[in-house]
Amino acid sequence: MDKRIEIVKGDITQLNTDAIVNAANSSLLGGGGVDGAIHRAAGPGLLEECRSLNGCRTGEAKITKGYSLKARHVIHTVGPIYRNGQDNAILLRSCYLRSLELAVSNGIKSIAFPSISTGVYGYPLEEAAMVALTAVNDFLGKDDTLEKVVMVCFDDRNLKVLSTAAAGV
Repeated sequence: MDKRIEIVKGDITQLNTDAIVNAANSSLLGGGGVDGAIHRAAGPGLLEECRSLNGCRTGEAKITKGYSLKARHVIHTVGPIYRNGQDNAILLRSCYLRSLELAVSNGIKSIAFPSISTGVYGYPLEEAAMVALTAVNDFLGKDDTLEKVVMVCFDDRNLKVLSTAAAGV
């Protein structure tokens, strides 16, 4: 695994990275989980800017300012709702890759990701961890501008699963 990838337990809204990634819903107007936490921490300016973006499709990403967050930017991506027989891994991988591409094109050097789609969207944590780490590791193998990618775990289970998956990447 690329040495620029860090796995930490913590609150993504408190990280001092250039950008944090929001596991958003397609409206980009806030919701539950990490999405709601980011909107609350960023303040009303984030919601106002998100209204002007006309939503976001699954697997895509859009960027806004960070407002009251320590991070200068929020990259919003919409993960897949997990369903058997669908292109879950392709769409989830796309979330990570599109977010990283936006980061690079905006001069971002450090970025933090939550575990996309593993909450109410039902993506199995073990599968999602491998997709996420493989996508990020593959991207970093072709890019030397990003200095740090932080995978943020909100609890001990998430931390253990991601750390175990990292050993296999």
